Amino acid sequence: MTEHRTTPSDTDQMPGGIPYIIGNEAAERFSYYGMRTILTVFMYKYLHLMSATVMPAMSEAEAQEHYHTFASWVYFFPIFGAIISDAFTGKYRIILWVSVLYCIGHLSLALMGGPGLSPTYWLWLGLFLIALGSGGIKPCVSAHVGDQFGPRNQHLMAKVYQWFYFSINFGSTFSTILTPWLLEWYGPHIAFGIPGVLMAIATVMFWMGRNVFIHVPPAGATFLKEVFSWEGIKTIARLGIVYASISVFWALFDQTGSAWVLQAEDMNRNWLWINWLPSQIQVLNPILVMLLIPLFQYVVYPAIDPIFKLTPLRKISIGLFLTVLGFGLSGLVQQWIDHGGRPSIAWQFAAYVIITAAEVMVSITGLEFSYSQAPKSMKSVIMAVWLFSVSLGNIVTAVVNHAIQVPSINEVVSSAESLGETGDAGRTLGDHWLVRGRDLQPESSWKTLDEKTPVREIVVAGHDGKFGTADDVSLQFNRFMNQLSLTTEQDAALQAAKQKIDEAFFASTEDDATRSIPDDAAGQQLIAGMQDTYGQPLRYHRITRDRFRIVADGPDGNYQTPDDVVLNAEVSRASKEDGEDTKPYTWLERRLIELKGDDGRKEVEAGRGQSPTTTIGASITVGGLTTLEGAAYYWFWTNTMLGAAILFVPIAYFYRGKEHMQDSDEPAAELQDTETVAEATGE
Repeated sequence: MTEHRTTPSDTDQMPGGIPYIIGNEAAERFSYYGMRTILTVFMYKYLHLMSATVMPAMSEAEAQEHYHTFASWVYFFPIFGAIISDAFTGKYRIILWVSVLYCIGHLSLALMGGPGLSPTYWLWLGLFLIALGSGGIKPCVSAHVGDQFGPRNQHLMAKVYQWFYFSINFGSTFSTILTPWLLEWYGPHIAFGIPGVLMAIATVMFWMGRNVFIHVPPAGATFLKEVFSWEGIKTIARLGIVYASISVFWALFDQTGSAWVLQAEDMNRNWLWINWLPSQIQVLNPILVMLLIPLFQYVVYPAIDPIFKLTPLRKISIGLFLTVLGFGLSGLVQQWIDHGGRPSIAWQFAAYVIITAAEVMVSITGLEFSYSQAPKSMKSVIMAVWLFSVSLGNIVTAVVNHAIQVPSINEVVSSAESLGETGDAGRTLGDHWLVRGRDLQPESSWKTLDEKTPVREIVVAGHDGKFGTADDVSLQFNRFMNQLSLTTEQDAALQAAKQKIDEAFFASTEDDATRSIPDDAAGQQLIAGMQDTYGQPLRYHRITRDRFRIVADGPDGNYQTPDDVVLNAEVSRASKEDGEDTKPYTWLERRLIELKGDDGRKEVEAGRGQSPTTTIGASITVGGLTTLEGAAYYWFWTNTMLGAAILFVPIAYFYRGKEHMQDSDEPAAELQDTETVAEATGE
């Protein structure tokens, strides 16, 4: 059995294990970011089409909630990986072991739509295993970098952390470009499968460095003693206060993979001679990081430092205020979209420049700062606490996106297969729906019926909780349990109001490509005096230049409740982009045609602008509104970040900490925010 070195070499040169760590990190980050880049778009546009039954598509808020829930797992599980590695296994073993789980997680994502489990179960199984695997890797690999250094070459550690972060962005750059393209043309199985192959390569690369790494032994009882010592508790408490404010940065920054991707759907993505896919715009972040790291390291910081001493916490503080500007710009862009505009994706580029500069100042500085502040046997634990700030930020974002969702009748649609003959008393579904199902055709005859024939009806009792009254909602399904119709007492009033909006749209003297639906004030004026069956005025709202909705408050008389009856309308323009009629079908278009037949083909042609005339289609649903949307959503987060940035200023000023290097006997002198690491260590 090979004996591994447990202490760094007495040298001023770069440690021999660093290339293996950097190479592993580049491949692993390709894997992770490749999967994460397409996750929001996949859940929003693809997941409901992954089985033979077309399920209701997720709302934007629901997709964002699930995206940030997964991200919170990724950054929560590191605390367990850190404890196991520092107390029992050492960093190398836990990284290698959980990498296998990581690979299985990618395999699960690639199997979505296959036999055995529903696509949703395959999705959550894969995401859970990836989060669990990442939990073992994240705190350990960062600390594993620092373990390779001794007293004579620790001056190189800052440079290596810069390269470490560079490798993260190098790997994610290529995956962010590639995986959206794979999803667009080859579908989810290939798009999720290739990142899994890269994860396997990352695992092999890390194993290859086993004989040159410094393997710091687990501390065992010493670890537990130090963690629960007065010094350990004080260290975690001190850093916890710092990290709490920084977590708000992550609540905003990680929305570049969710809210900003969905915002890009409504922008003009032809820019720099490229028609960007919504997910691909995220590639700007790693590219900008690779450009901004040397710019900040060799130009910006040296220029500012003689005028204003840049301690780690001061860098982080400046980064928090930059985040306010970056997210505020995205709020202005969304406001433009809300007003019927179609701004260029170049505006998101400007926002990415600002928020990436903030990332360089917050994330890279925080990584190095966290390692230096951790006692020797708590390196992985403190790294995990640092990563938990990312988890906390994503938890906050997920909770907000969950809280703003109004329950939707899609909960009933998703359960249609299990709602056959329920009896006269009905059955309670979730917290809001009392349903009664009945089969319209004998189940033995379903195979002989076409997909237009209803075979099952589900009646949802309305606000009064009684069947057979005016506020009931009726849904019909075909033999594949695909929804054919939804009928409510408000349909006629909503359709009449839509007709008013349609007439105003088509009366415009502009051509099809440039005319826009009425804004909120004009649209509300057009339907003034129109009421639902309870005598309440209908509500109009323009969502984008091509989408609007009209809402009847329903029997409860309140807006944004599960009783709302909502007409969602979208313009399908006859004008098309050059070459659109000859471009091959994407995977999503082929899938729609496969599942829906002629209806799917018409839907695809309308999306391509191949309809003979411009039309305004509409669908009616119940519930499902979002209480915080559009520009208001972005301003909420911008103001939250501003408050956290202001709060961080006194926290940084009063912070007191100590520096601990891996091979030193004593911690450095107490650090104040006015002292630098170099000053404290004499470097």
